[in-house]
Amino acid sequence: MAREKIIELQGVSKRYGFGDAASYALKDFDLEVKRGEFIMIMGPSGCGKTTLLNVIGLLDKASSGIYLLNGRPAGRLSTRKKAKYRSSKIGFIFQNFNLIPTLNILDNVTLPLVYCGYSRLKRERQGDEILERFHLQKKEYYLPSQLSGGQQQRAAIARSLIANPEIILADEPTGNLDSRSAHIVMEELKSIHEEGNTIIMVTHNPSLTTYATRVINMLDGHIDTDIKTVADRDLPQPISVHIKHRKKSTPKTKKEPKLLRSDAEFLKKEQK
Repeated sequence: MAREKIIELQGVSKRYGFGDAASYALKDFDLEVKRGEFIMIMGPSGCGKTTLLNVIGLLDKASSGIYLLNGRPAGRLSTRKKAKYRSSKIGFIFQNFNLIPTLNILDNVTLPLVYCGYSRLKRERQGDEILERFHLQKKEYYLPSQLSGGQQQRAAIARSLIANPEIILADEPTGNLDSRSAHIVMEELKSIHEEGNTIIMVTHNPSLTTYATRVINMLDGHIDTDIKTVADRDLPQPISVHIKHRKKSTPKTKKEPKLLRSDAEFLKKEQK
C-alpha cells in the first residue's frame, strides 16, 4: 500500500527584496514528505533550512509555488485557520526551547491546549500525563530557569506533542545541549517516531543522521542530495495518540478563547 503524502512542495520559492536586490532563501523547491518519515535536513548556514521549516509550519508564506498540506492548498488558508493548524496539527521544537519564563512547566507544556479551547482541568490532566512520560512530573511547578537545558528541551518536546500533532518540526533541537542531554533528546524523538509520527528536523550534526529515515542536504535554497535510508514500506505505522488521552468532549461554545498580548497574561486572567 502506497504511503500517504502529508506534505507536497511544488516549485516553492521564498524571495526577500525586489529587483536587483532580491535574494532567494528557497528557489523552485520541490519536496514530498510521506507520513511516518523522519527527515533530517542539513546544509551550510544560509542555505534555507529554517526558512523551509517556517514555510512548512505556516509561520511564513512562500513567494511563489504550491504547498499542499494533507492534499489541500496551504496558501488558501486564512490566518485564523493557519493558527488553528499550528495549535493542533503541527508541533514545533526550537533550539532555544522558547518556554515562557514567567510560566511554570505545566502551563508551558499545556499552552497549545489553551488555543484548542480546553478547560483548565483537562489541560492539567493531559499535562500531568505527558510530563510523566518525559520524567518531568516532579518539575511541573518549576519555572524554566530552575531546569537544566536538557530538561527544558524535554519540556519543549512535551509541549510539541500535547495536542497530538500530525507533523513535528524541530529546528536544531540539540544545538544548545551537551552530548549526554542531546542523546536523551534524540532517544525521545526516536521513540516518538517509532509511534508513527512524521518528524522533520534541521541539524548541523552529521552524527545524528543515524536516527533518520531520510537525509536531505540543502545548498543555496534547493536540494543538493536526498537519500532515503528506510524504504516506505518499512516506515512505522501511525497510531492514533501519543499518550492515553481521554476522549475529548465537545466544547459548549465554538467561540475560541480570546488571545491577549501575551500567553502569560491570558493564563493569569483565566485563573482569576
